[in-house]
Amino acid sequence: MKKVEAIIKPFKLDEVKEALAEVGIEGMTVSDVKGFGRTGGKKEVYRGAEYIVDFVPKTKLEIVVRDEQVRMVVEAIERAARTGKIGDGKIFVLPIEYAVRIRTGETGGDAI
Repeated sequence: MKKVEAIIKPFKLDEVKEALAEVGIEGMTVSDVKGFGRTGGKKEVYRGAEYIVDFVPKTKLEIVVRDEQVRMVVEAIERAARTGKIGDGKIFVLPIEYAVRIRTGETGGDAI
């Protein structure tokens, strides 16, 4: 099993969710987060003064999938989240050692 974490622009969430549904993903965890990357945030003007907003609002998706689903999930997110502009986000894939569905006690891939 693998955990796919994606940091995307918030307005792309619906498109990404639809793309994931098309490849058979039924569940995910979504969080509103803030952060910055290479660009270091963005410049804003308030009452004539320019300042840098260090943390930009983003949306974080967490999806646990079987190993054979990783490539299609990553490709679906990448395709749906891309605007071609700075700040489109990142995708990370991490190993999952063990999973349990609390309600039923199912473990491993059955718990997904």
